[in-house]
Amino acid sequence: MKLSNRFIRRIDWYIIKKFLGTYFFSIALIISIAVVFDFNERMDKFMANDAPWNAIIFDYYLNFIPYFSNLFSPLFVFIAVIFFTSRLADQSEIIAMLSTGMSFKRLMRPYLISAGIIALLSFGLSSYVIPRGSVTRINFENKYYKKRAITSARNIQLQVNPGVIAYIGRYDDYSKTATRFSLDKFDNKKLVSHLTAKKAVYDTLKTNHWVIKDYTIRQMVGMKEQITSGAKLDSIINMDPEDFLIQHNQQQMMTSSQLSNYISKQTKRGFGNTKVFQIEYHSRIAMAFASFILTIIGCSLSSKKIKGGMGLQLGIGLGLSFGYILFQTISSTFAVNGNMSPMLAVWIPNILYSIIAAFLWRQAPN
Repeated sequence: MKLSNRFIRRIDWYIIKKFLGTYFFSIALIISIAVVFDFNERMDKFMANDAPWNAIIFDYYLNFIPYFSNLFSPLFVFIAVIFFTSRLADQSEIIAMLSTGMSFKRLMRPYLISAGIIALLSFGLSSYVIPRGSVTRINFENKYYKKRAITSARNIQLQVNPGVIAYIGRYDDYSKTATRFSLDKFDNKKLVSHLTAKKAVYDTLKTNHWVIKDYTIRQMVGMKEQITSGAKLDSIINMDPEDFLIQHNQQQMMTSSQLSNYISKQTKRGFGNTKVFQIEYHSRIAMAFASFILTIIGCSLSSKKIKGGMGLQLGIGLGLSFGYILFQTISSTFAVNGNMSPMLAVWIPNILYSIIAAFLWRQAPN
């Protein structure tokens, strides 16, 4: 307890309460406005599709609020830091702190503690809480607002086991049927078995169970070929429809552990559709870490007392925070549509803003 009192003093608690209080107040204010505008935009669709009020409130908006609050967390961090730090500077409270011999580095301690609390909260929400709520929210949107559910896929090719490649011409989720189905087995890169079938039906009652119909199997034995055909064949194939039916915003509905497993599984199978999942996985870590960077920038900008009040500082802060969000969106788009590494694309804004933070730290009053 004595160690805690030395590390966090009364002035630290004062700044932490101010920081977190302003942060949560700004979230409540801005999200309240966002909810009003969102409801006004979607109300006609909700009413046209007979969406019940309890579903609108509890299934949609109860999950809408934490999702968008966390999405714009960098903006709220900036607003909170600049708003209350500018007030401290305007009232000469920071001058009083520094005049007692407190360094700017020491002044930053409660700010970084607060940023750490926000970072942990943001990571926990984005990794485990929000994905579960997003399942309910996105299902609600698909049912009552805009149907985006993916019910079919074409030209699917994936490795279901080492040396075993499956190909599906078209899969229809309503009938659980894959047409123009083939399964190739390789041994030391040599084709040893080739199965073709008019269709394969997925059995929803059993995992990885497919019923293959009207099939032909060609097996290579040395220089000879054996051909077997039949009307029906029960088979266990290591693939499920969810492996190739990629739903809209499916990455938002996965926890971080599920994302990691999914990316690893699809990469081994040779799928090239994992970039959006990798971006989502890495952005959850990067967004949490951004709380520290943006806190340093905000505090360094607003700790000086300037003429004209906090208007200029608040404007610069809002510009930088919106620039961060825009830059992150642009770099993520390059990763999806180009050859940029998803991890690098997500961390580029943090790297750039870390340089800005280091420069402003050096310019801060001491």
